[in-house]
Amino acid sequence: MVMLLALLVPLGLAILFYAIVLVRICIEKRIVPTAEAVAVGAVTNFFDTLGIGSFAPTTAWLKFRKLIPDRIIPCTMLVGHTPPTTLQGFIFLILLGVGVDPTLLFGCAIACLTGGLMGAPLVKNARVWIVQLVVAIALLVAAAFYAVSNLQMMPAGGDASSLPLTLMVIAIAANFGFGVLLNFGVGNYAPSLLMFSLMGMDPRLCFPIMAGAAGLTGTAASIRHIKYAEIDFRIVVGLTLGGIPAVLIAAFLVKEMPVEMLRWLVMVVVLYAALVMLKAALGGRGEDRALAQATAGAID
Repeated sequence: MVMLLALLVPLGLAILFYAIVLVRICIEKRIVPTAEAVAVGAVTNFFDTLGIGSFAPTTAWLKFRKLIPDRIIPCTMLVGHTPPTTLQGFIFLILLGVGVDPTLLFGCAIACLTGGLMGAPLVKNARVWIVQLVVAIALLVAAAFYAVSNLQMMPAGGDASSLPLTLMVIAIAANFGFGVLLNFGVGNYAPSLLMFSLMGMDPRLCFPIMAGAAGLTGTAASIRHIKYAEIDFRIVVGLTLGGIPAVLIAAFLVKEMPVEMLRWLVMVVVLYAALVMLKAALGGRGEDRALAQATAGAID
């Protein structure tokens, strides 16, 4: 319980500070969220709470509708989804967190936080085609995860609430990587569920680990991205305003529902977005090569 409180308290303080920073920026810039962003935030966070995930479908929609440039999709999405994800973290930590090994829970959260802080400047300074390539790969992995889930090929997991030391170290190290990738729009739900299930843990206990780590990491990394200002604040506020009530409805009213058909539909959309993003990344890489060769030729 002490370790759980040690995670809930900083999570609460972090989201409070994050909210103050975001509200101040919105007032200064007179940000008005778009109705479409509010709807996207509501739908994706509703199903995220039920286990679908929000990053892949949000990325697919933003790309499909061409609402913002590819480069700022990951950061905009991370900042916008952070408050709803943090709310999920509170709910799952309170409902299920007591059942998780506190060392594993706290270790994964801190590792993910560290990775998130280190990843924020990486995505800011990365070339556009690199961001596009990482997002495309993430979308392809997400599509594969949807297919595997629907075909009942996911590892069933076990009933463990803790891990042996070696596996615990691996899990904590992996969460560092998940934290870095969050900045590139790669959600940590799918890899976390797969990893912990393969390790024999109760899949339900993945939720407090995943949501707690994502919430803590998202608030810290989002503050950096707000400072960099390379995000679309209209989309950010829309995702947040739509997502928070959707999380509450899904967590306390709906709780669970058949989602197999939805996964197939999302998989098709995500695959399309992945291929478009991959094409853009390869085109951007080719342009960079041509520019570099032209520059080298001019110097010679």
